[in-house]
Amino acid sequence: MKIVVLVKQVPRAACDISFTPESNLERTGKRFRLNGADECAVDQALRIAPWRRDMEITAVTMGPPAAEEALRRAMVLGADNGIHVCDARLSGSDALSTARVLAAVLRRVEFDLVLCGAGTSDSGMSAVPAMVAELLDVPALCHADTVTLHEHRLEVRRGDGAVRETLAADLPAVVSVRECCGAPRYPRFGATVSAREKPVRTWSLADIGMNGARVGLAGAATRVRAVTVQPRPRRVLAGEPSDVAARLADFLAERQFL
Repeated sequence: MKIVVLVKQVPRAACDISFTPESNLERTGKRFRLNGADECAVDQALRIAPWRRDMEITAVTMGPPAAEEALRRAMVLGADNGIHVCDARLSGSDALSTARVLAAVLRRVEFDLVLCGAGTSDSGMSAVPAMVAELLDVPALCHADTVTLHEHRLEVRRGDGAVRETLAADLPAVVSVRECCGAPRYPRFGATVSAREKPVRTWSLADIGMNGARVGLAGAATRVRAVTVQPRPRRVLAGEPSDVAARLADFLAERQFL
């Protein structure tokens, strides 16, 4: 079984996010990491069919040369190999042009299932998974909490609170998983070293049969006119230490920090 996990490199912390005058993400001097929901997607790939000896997990990303580190992190977590689409003309790509590139990659590799995070911490649009599925003409099952494989059929569960859904589709399919679907397992000892030895293929737009007309700013369907950062309201908890501690714990638990 061949599983492809789409991953993205994002700023390490929300406070690191800033933008250029052209409203593109500022990368100079920033620290980056693998998107949290994409880590869950890699972990879900490992959980979905651990008994299958023929399972191969390929991590795919697009971005500048430094984005290879996102692939290396995915391989530390368990991916077998990686594909990095790196081309200067990708700069400024929106969700649609990103989906076009990823779909072009998927047309050139074998896959039974595509997994990805339901959203990214830098843009949070959550649009790319469904767009990729539409371009490939395969089912899209988005915002999954759990993913279960039954031979050549897939079942996912999703929802919040009292409303829960169970969806099923035949393979191949695209599934996006929520970051809260389960904390990724810690990598095995030595996984960081072995990940450096796993193969990464670097492809240009020409390698996937594309030109610059449908990617980057030239191929973007949206134009960002301005990006502003809204100040967050601050709260001060006053009272007895035990009461403040309990309220702080509730606050953190509600936001899934605990």
